[in-house]
Amino acid sequence: MTQPAADAVNPYENYRADIRFDENSFTITDNCGGIPFDVAERSAFRLGRKEKDLDEDLPTVGLYGIGMKRAIFKMGTSAKVTSLRGDRSFSVEITPEWMGNDDLWELEMVDITNRPDQVHGTTIHVEQLRPGISRSFSQEEFLNEFLDDVRAYYSYIIEKGFTVTVNGKEAGAKKIGFLMEEKRDHAGQGIAPYVYRRQGQPDGVDVYLSVGLYRTSPTEEEEEQELEGRASTENAGWTIICNDRVVLYADKTRLTGWGEATVPAYHTQFVAIAGVVIFRSNDPSKLPLTTTKRGVDANSELYLQVKDFMRDGLKLFTNYTNRWKKRPTERKEREAQSPALTTVLPEEVAKRSDLKFTAIRKTIGGEQSRPDLPAPQTFTDRWVRFSKPESEIKLLSQEFFGTPDAKPSEVGEECFARALRELEV
Repeated sequence: MTQPAADAVNPYENYRADIRFDENSFTITDNCGGIPFDVAERSAFRLGRKEKDLDEDLPTVGLYGIGMKRAIFKMGTSAKVTSLRGDRSFSVEITPEWMGNDDLWELEMVDITNRPDQVHGTTIHVEQLRPGISRSFSQEEFLNEFLDDVRAYYSYIIEKGFTVTVNGKEAGAKKIGFLMEEKRDHAGQGIAPYVYRRQGQPDGVDVYLSVGLYRTSPTEEEEEQELEGRASTENAGWTIICNDRVVLYADKTRLTGWGEATVPAYHTQFVAIAGVVIFRSNDPSKLPLTTTKRGVDANSELYLQVKDFMRDGLKLFTNYTNRWKKRPTERKEREAQSPALTTVLPEEVAKRSDLKFTAIRKTIGGEQSRPDLPAPQTFTDRWVRFSKPESEIKLLSQEFFGTPDAKPSEVGEECFARALRELEV
């Protein structure tokens, strides 16, 4: 597929991939132009890729030259790859005999006569599935989990027009966006994401980072669900995208800055916080990718530098959440009077003219925008102190948080908050 322009609205529109599998076979067919004959002969079917074969002027994630082959080998022992193009079409067959013979290394490319009505694209068909793969493919639960993974890990290109079906079911995108107030309040404050952007640097890697609120504060019912551990936290956390491929989705661990360097560990209290980092480069070796393309290289120097901004943004919004959590009534009043909220996509956020950016003096370069988030009014706080038997504190801790080990102060604050809610009814 020809790589679309980076600023196109729907660059993948009319492109698609259709996947079908059962206990006997796996097939994926696309209409993305097929594999050029010279590319197939030179690198696509080689076990590994030479540096000179990299797509130097395209932002791809292909680097090691093992992805397609590894997937085929893990699934089964018989496969056929067919490429239909306007210039030269061909097929390559991988047989069980070839798989089992260590002395066979060459694969035959068979020419296919082109038809005027053929769709230009690639089909990979795998048979004689390995026992574990066959069992998984026969389960409805696996189908649902696979669909969910497609929605998450290919959400970015689906959102930009690409279509994916799995056994006839279309996988819609899990949209990634941030809440933003179009106007500031009387104090000049407003809800907006924290943004870091970097482009045009000598290393050729552009970075767009946004973190903020992807949803409004939870309702009382949702707060109860959070306390009982039943709240959905599926979309919270960090999503990392490399050249339009989601490589990490909704991560809530130390890998993305949670629970380290004064950032609190993820808790359902932070269910409304999400972040997105987009890396783009024509040289995939510079991206913080693992070999599976489903993870982040935590040792990447670039990623470690970007992670500083990820933590900076997280602290801004965890502090915001903590401040408002102690003022539930005032928070509702503020939200009721809030200027209109809109949902803005990550790269659209970075281009907004109403955000104020300041240059970064660190080696990494770039610029950032820190929002002036609304804060509760200042009240005269007084300490409320009393002691209770440890056994009773643990009992309430278990009831409120699902664990007996919450801090006594947290249990006390929750008791106070629940009492206030009862008075409001």
